[in-house]
Amino acid sequence: MHRFPHLRQDVAASLVVFLVALPLCVGVAVASGVPAELGLVTGIVGGLVTGLLPGSSLQVSGPAAGLTVLVFEAVDSYGLPALGVIVLAAGLLQLAMGALRLGRWFRAMSLSVIEGMLAGIGLVLIAGQLYSAAGLEAPAGGVDKILGMPGAAADALAGREALASLAVGAGAIVVTVLWRRLPGPAGAVPGALAAVLLATAVTAAFAVPVATVEVTGLLGSVQPPGPDAFGVLMDVGVLGTVVAFALIASAESLFSAAAVDRLHTGPRTRYNRELMAQGAGNTVCGLLGALPMTAVIVRSSANVQAGARTKASRVLHGVWLLLFAALLPSALAWIPLPALAGILIHAGWKLIPFRGLVSLWRGQRGEALILVVTAVSIVVVNMFEGVLIGLALSVVKTAWESSKVKLEVMDKGAGPVQVHLSGNATFLRLPKILDTLESLPQDRPVELDLTALHHLDHAVSTALSHWAERHSGADTPPVRLTTR
Repeated sequence: MHRFPHLRQDVAASLVVFLVALPLCVGVAVASGVPAELGLVTGIVGGLVTGLLPGSSLQVSGPAAGLTVLVFEAVDSYGLPALGVIVLAAGLLQLAMGALRLGRWFRAMSLSVIEGMLAGIGLVLIAGQLYSAAGLEAPAGGVDKILGMPGAAADALAGREALASLAVGAGAIVVTVLWRRLPGPAGAVPGALAAVLLATAVTAAFAVPVATVEVTGLLGSVQPPGPDAFGVLMDVGVLGTVVAFALIASAESLFSAAAVDRLHTGPRTRYNRELMAQGAGNTVCGLLGALPMTAVIVRSSANVQAGARTKASRVLHGVWLLLFAALLPSALAWIPLPALAGILIHAGWKLIPFRGLVSLWRGQRGEALILVVTAVSIVVVNMFEGVLIGLALSVVKTAWESSKVKLEVMDKGAGPVQVHLSGNATFLRLPKILDTLESLPQDRPVELDLTALHHLDHAVSTALSHWAERHSGADTPPVRLTTR
């Protein structure tokens, strides 16, 4: 026991994380359009592979709701056999980024873009799972999902089976939200697990006509990509999906690591090593044809709050998932799909930062706008392009704010007009600069002082030279430029 002084705390924490992870692994897999067992495989790899590697000692990895939309689109577009290739390539890209020590650069990403990405994922996830909760087939696009809701609601209210399915899903949401408020030992059971167990018991006891998880067996679900499957990497769209998987999974994992570091006083995350650990996990998941993984803040915070002290807790949670998948796979067939949909609707809701958006709007409306535009773009277009739009807006906003320039015009009524420029003169402020200069008297000499400028870009420098040439006509004294 002296070699493992914290074994008791880590074993207890691992059981809590296992109970939290089990329904989420299954739910994310079903929502992603792949066999439920593949969600367990990713959870197992997250524990046994990523969990053993250095990086963040208390962070727990597995299939995440944040990648559900992207995985579903990839499987729908390229087929399930291509998923393993995409995840494998994304894992190798993460390993390369970690080896090049790019992990710390993810800390420089705009928080508004990350929160907007998660909010967009949450919106699409909620929209899609509302159909699943009613036992209906969801449209493919995010906009189509939202626009189709009135018709779906009418269909659900018109049929008894759809109403029963919707009631199970709604009940799962209520249990997930309220369960933790129960006093005593019952409240210690994860709400998502309690929701699944209660929904399974009710639907079985009263023979409620709802769809349940399809079980194909762990070995039957694991299908490593064959040599022919790698041909999809010649498709530009697949390469874009690989990059999206790698960047989004890395960003979510490293932002989760920063959040987990604030929850405990133990060793801090080593970001490059954590990125390589995530890459190694995704490489193994790709070789097994499973779902991609990220570090998941829900499981990680549960791990810390349960008293975990070392990485043994996250490794053991992978062991418990493996034992469940090996010994009790048939138990998955009893789980009603509407209950899983309810759990994911709750997970999607938690991805939307309502309170943060309100405070952001009060203090920094530009950042709030970036968050909203990123989220809406993901719903309207797709995940990858939505994030790129958000990043582009963030760069433009930063460039605009950093290019503040101050113009002071001193005209004493006689003699030269003195103009002082200070700050950062970039092309973004060029209209303001030229409007001021062109409004100066044409029959007076001008002294343009640029010595207080911190930065003068090529566009402004060229424009000032052209203005000076135009202003210095035959009847006008030349403009006098003063520079450093």
